[in-house]
Amino acid sequence: MSAPLDGIRVVDLTNVLAGPLCTFQLALMGAEVIKVETPGTGDLARQLGPDPALNRALMGASFLAQNAGKRSVTINLKHPIGRRLFERLIASADVLVENFRPGVMARLGLGYEPLSTINPSLIYCAISGFGQDGPLASNPAYDQIIQGMAGVMDVTGDDGTGPLRVGFPVCDTVGGIAGAFAVASALHQRRQTGRGLFIDVSMLEVTLTAMGWVVSNYLIAGERPTRMGNENVTASPSGTFVTGDGLLNIAANRQEQFESLCRLIARPDLAEDARFVRRDDRLRNRHALKVEIERALAARPAAEWELLLNEAGVPAGRVLSVPEILAHPQVAERGLTQRFEEVPGAGRAVTVAAVGFRFSGMRPRAAGPPPRLGEHTDEVLRGLGFTDAEITGFRGEGAV
Repeated sequence: MSAPLDGIRVVDLTNVLAGPLCTFQLALMGAEVIKVETPGTGDLARQLGPDPALNRALMGASFLAQNAGKRSVTINLKHPIGRRLFERLIASADVLVENFRPGVMARLGLGYEPLSTINPSLIYCAISGFGQDGPLASNPAYDQIIQGMAGVMDVTGDDGTGPLRVGFPVCDTVGGIAGAFAVASALHQRRQTGRGLFIDVSMLEVTLTAMGWVVSNYLIAGERPTRMGNENVTASPSGTFVTGDGLLNIAANRQEQFESLCRLIARPDLAEDARFVRRDDRLRNRHALKVEIERALAARPAAEWELLLNEAGVPAGRVLSVPEILAHPQVAERGLTQRFEEVPGAGRAVTVAAVGFRFSGMRPRAAGPPPRLGEHTDEVLRGLGFTDAEITGFRGEGAV
């Protein structure tokens, strides 16, 4: 079975997370991704991560996580020869993805207009914090900046802890996934028109669209979001509960689920209590209801309640750590992760997460391990028609 993006060449000019995650998704879908990096240093993510030895080797964990299946080429875009080499590469490409601050590529003479003259079918995807125009366009943007400005922090935590940063770079992540979706959509459109286009991905805007009801409830009903901690704003009992051992999320959102929950915890009286009979009653008295439910849940550990509740059709799941869920049979048996036994430059095995879906039972995989800095420079330049002698000269000039 061929991969969906077999035969598509992507030039990757991205750094750190949002952009590299976008091109990683494309690589997992079968695209040939050529990562163009600055000679000597490369993607900043090569120096980021919890393992100092990997960082010194320019194979930091942050880089390894998002760059499997790509080829690395070093080109100095500020050198006239380097720019000429890059233009030759663009002529052979289907897609360019970059996540520089708006205006950087234009100042290099490598913005969408000149590159689309070289290759009219080029799909150019620019991922930035705020988009290519508007009063904030030139501001530097990192995930936490976007979390704060988008209102993510304002609705996270509770009155005692918030505003609170989400515990992973959610804005970078949704920005990268949105970029990959936009590129795939543009590739489909190009089949009909034969022409490329410019994609302007704003991490701020993507984050706002990803916030779902938090934003739509305000836009449609004028309801200002509040911090609910681990409680579900739409239903009760729905949230995180203390058990005899461990925390348990329960989402008894429907009436029949609430009644089943009351029966399973040996508190059928709660379903007949005037404070909790109807959905609106439970929302108004959610804190009192939670106290009653947690008293009953103290009789068993979270793992037992999880099994009992789900068997009865009441959605429930333990609060797990990252190591616990990665070792869980649900994740392990479905093959979410991909292991490379030997990664050149890293000197060890490396395991990365793939995509969270399958095609006809098959999970897309990276074609190879994350590359060393410039590992494929000679190979790619030869493919563009340059001789070994010319490549040696480019290296002597400092162009690659």
